[in-house]
Amino acid sequence: MTINAAKQDFPVSKARRYLEPGPVVLVSSRCNGESNIMTLGWHTILEFSPSLVGCMISAGNHSHQMIRQSGECVINVPTTELTDKVVGIGNISGAQIDKFSEFELTAESARLVSASLIKECHASFECRLYEDALVAANNFFIFEIIAAHVAPRPEYPTTLHYTGDGIFMVAGEMINRRELFSKEML
Repeated sequence: MTINAAKQDFPVSKARRYLEPGPVVLVSSRCNGESNIMTLGWHTILEFSPSLVGCMISAGNHSHQMIRQSGECVINVPTTELTDKVVGIGNISGAQIDKFSEFELTAESARLVSASLIKECHASFECRLYEDALVAANNFFIFEIIAAHVAPRPEYPTTLHYTGDGIFMVAGEMINRRELFSKEML
């Protein structure tokens, strides 16, 4: 579909509706015997090897200090079946409740970090803090993914992408153009 309508000014504060980088994730953390889960939509892949991911975790979030102190977390990728739990987790602080229990999620032991994997999520990525130079000024953590756990099916799960205002877009139809790529660009 070709866009013929003239573009109109748009609030810059809502640009995320078009630029949000990836699926909403659930970040689990553990520090000083306490576990937590937070909902996160602001993340981006930064490098392939080492596998680096950047996450904006607000200093006002209960998980921020836990992750800063422990230097690790697990990034879990929920599917659309967990939409209500994703929203619920994002709307309550873990300072007062155990979110695993409250939202009936199963904590599984990770191999290399103390934070738990979330069994109900399609994928879980164990992460260690790689760089914290931007944390104090921008709340931007750079993690290295040190272990990855992904369910074999479905190959392309339905994931949530937050566009603001309580609206999610669901990952849709897959379009394969592999044959148009050079091998080194795949």
